[in-house]
Amino acid sequence: MSDWKTKKLGQLVDITSSKRIFYDEYVSNGVPFYRSKEVIERANNKRTVSTELFISDEKYIDIKDKFGAPVPGDMLLTSVGTLGIPYIVQDGEYFYFKDGNLTWFRNFTNELLNTYLRYWIISPIGKEILDSISIGSTQPALTIIGLKNIEIILPPLHEQKAIAGVLSTLDDKIDLLHRQNKTLEAMAEVLFRQWFLEPCKDGLPEGWEEGKLPDEFSFTMGQSPEGTSFNQDGIGIPMFQGNADFGFRFPSERVYTTEPTRFAEPFDTLVSVRAPVGEQNMALVKCCIGRGVAAFRYSKNSNYYTYTYFKIRSLITEIRQFNDEGTVFGSIGKSDFETLTIDIPPQSLICSFEETVRPINDKIIENCKQIGSLERLRDTLLSKLMSGEVRVEV
Repeated sequence: MSDWKTKKLGQLVDITSSKRIFYDEYVSNGVPFYRSKEVIERANNKRTVSTELFISDEKYIDIKDKFGAPVPGDMLLTSVGTLGIPYIVQDGEYFYFKDGNLTWFRNFTNELLNTYLRYWIISPIGKEILDSISIGSTQPALTIIGLKNIEIILPPLHEQKAIAGVLSTLDDKIDLLHRQNKTLEAMAEVLFRQWFLEPCKDGLPEGWEEGKLPDEFSFTMGQSPEGTSFNQDGIGIPMFQGNADFGFRFPSERVYTTEPTRFAEPFDTLVSVRAPVGEQNMALVKCCIGRGVAAFRYSKNSNYYTYTYFKIRSLITEIRQFNDEGTVFGSIGKSDFETLTIDIPPQSLICSFEETVRPINDKIIENCKQIGSLERLRDTLLSKLMSGEVRVEV
């Protein structure tokens, strides 16, 4: 590593903020803002833009002419609250960002590659340094001065490109699988709607019945173990408390317990029952469910997990109405689930749907497992490449 050098970040890239925008300058439609929310969502493969804050095209042009605006290759960094999420501006993006919650990196020198900096920031080395310079206890923040004074150890530019290339290849594969999953899930939802929702628009078809949720599904309301049994070292079994753990399809294994109380079985449908009520996931392995989660399975055949997942999803609007219940936070209880009215199709139709759509659902599940494996590989390499423990042949 004799050819690696140490420099302050402020010597390698301009670090600045944007012009402040005041509330009376907001308009109902125009150029969207990016805030921390949008950057975090895009970093997590959710390609959204703000639907809440806009400035006019004329205001955007005026600001851009006087102060500049992010262009492809620039990087935005979340700097208030949730810290250290980077996003590199892509071709064709047209937006401005709200002053204060994001920091703007532009005019990279030829000593620093923007993609390398992005990976350095999300590496354990970068995260530790950003934590060390953050200020504030209630709402942590990163300052421009603090970021400029960070010392970063740099490999030569050609090695930066090789490191970023290895990691981006993994990220591209992960992104491809995420996009494939969204397409597959949309296909499955369309098929469920065609089989089970559209036929009931004008009343129940012959052979269908009206019933209650327990007529089709058994469910378990979660119960939280003693806090002393919790750990993050993988000891015991995974324990999920609610929406904070939920992902695209499966929750993230973050907390484990050695004293599980109530369980969800593999491929059970999980629903958050405390605010926000109605978020949905699926159990990948046998796990403990805390009081913020309920687990559902089809009573007559637990292998009908595809039908269960999409049937519960079709009821989410009704379930989410309970966000307004409770004295402080929304919640839905066992008796509330028991009174939910549902349309019950013939068993033969459910069986045919499961046989037809389960391969689509199983592909989503397999993709999720592959995403997990690729993410673990990327994170392992990320740490070793940024420290120089593993070198990339150029």
